Amino acid sequence: MKFGTKISTDLYNEWRPFYLDYNGLKRELKVRTTTQTGWTAKDEHDFTAMLTKELDKIHDFQKAKTSELSRRIREAEKDVLKLVADELSSVDQHPHRRRSKHASSSSSTSDPEGQQHQHDEYAQDGGSDDDLSDDEGDNSDESYDALEDRFHGLEEEVAILVADVHDLALHTKLNITGFMKILKKHDKQTQIPLKTSFIQEHLEKRPFYKYNWDALIVKLSKLYDLVRTRGHPVQGDSSAGGNQSAFVRQTTKYWVHPDNLVPLKLAILRNLPVLVFDPNKEFEPKDSAITSIYFDNEQLDLYLGRLEKTEGAEAIRLRWYGDTDVNNKTIFVERKTHREDWTGEKSVKARFPLKEHLVNPFLRGEYTVDADFQGLVRKGKKSQVEVDGMIQLASEVLTKELGPYLHRHQRFFVYNKKPEMTSPLHVIEEKNRNLIRTRGFSSL
Repeated sequence: MKFGTKISTDLYNEWRPFYLDYNGLKRELKVRTTTQTGWTAKDEHDFTAMLTKELDKIHDFQKAKTSELSRRIREAEKDVLKLVADELSSVDQHPHRRRSKHASSSSSTSDPEGQQHQHDEYAQDGGSDDDLSDDEGDNSDESYDALEDRFHGLEEEVAILVADVHDLALHTKLNITGFMKILKKHDKQTQIPLKTSFIQEHLEKRPFYKYNWDALIVKLSKLYDLVRTRGHPVQGDSSAGGNQSAFVRQTTKYWVHPDNLVPLKLAILRNLPVLVFDPNKEFEPKDSAITSIYFDNEQLDLYLGRLEKTEGAEAIRLRWYGDTDVNNKTIFVERKTHREDWTGEKSVKARFPLKEHLVNPFLRGEYTVDADFQGLVRKGKKSQVEVDGMIQLASEVLTKELGPYLHRHQRFFVYNKKPEMTSPLHVIEEKNRNLIRTRGFSSL
């Protein structure tokens, strides 16, 4: 399918005036390049002006639309919170009224790779309704149904917001593709190289195509979860899942084309809420970072074992979540162990946390974890079995005489499991992965 037909077919009709006039620009090229005088300096100036006008139109529309979507999300969130307050008030007035079946626990861990099962703390009232008069029972049911109708109305509003974000992301994709194609066509038909200079001097100054949809998606997910759970959403925890020192893991990975990422994220958030580590602050791109430093010996035995997937192959790394600034962060020392299917065992990840200022002393053997970890048992934060495992892991990491060999930095987007799920399911999007070779043992 030719792109002129595709953009005309795929565009959102209500926004038709705010798409790139690709077919009009293509006609201009054809008309001006087939005249007797050919393509002149004036034609080049006029065509560049047309492109700039189209770019301004698209950039301004996207800016206004994203602002409008943010405002609508904020307003819908206020409506949901008001409705939750009305529901709680109704419960206080009618203590035997049915609770919303969507209410759920508000606590969770925030580790994107290990989370414990949580229970619904809002159980249906098992008490008897015998002491209610018929009129009181009817009023209670009527109040419940009215609240549910209002929640369903808000669910429809959120669904419209999700659809608008999807359409706006498609609007962006179609327009940037159109710019690249018409610039390529211009350069080919006029033999004048405009594409590179137009990108540098115009597109880079109005980078509508670089818009980070994650912030809007996080807001939408929070709103969708508020409505779905009737005001009792799953919350993140800035501890990055430090409560678990070992867990079995099973992963399935898929390649997703970048053009399909936003539609996929929007589809997932309808079923799984986005995990937010700090719900009290606005989401920023740096909040979605994972930094890992992988350790190995001079022969790269650990890397080769993982590459060949040999039974018992290990990966040992340092890992932290969020901003790349490690000051005052908790760093996890982790070991991933691969298990072959024929063994009947599952692959396992074991780890223990260290404060950033203790990492290098630990790796140099100047600091031992035993005393601090035993303190966790005395405080009741860990069992003796868990602490023994952490101490053993720390000893094994040091005795292998490993050094840092690979620094990996990536962005991630985590969809948490619902509280009612019996198994810890996560969907994690990994992107912008950077691999940097470190200086080996000398970096310690």
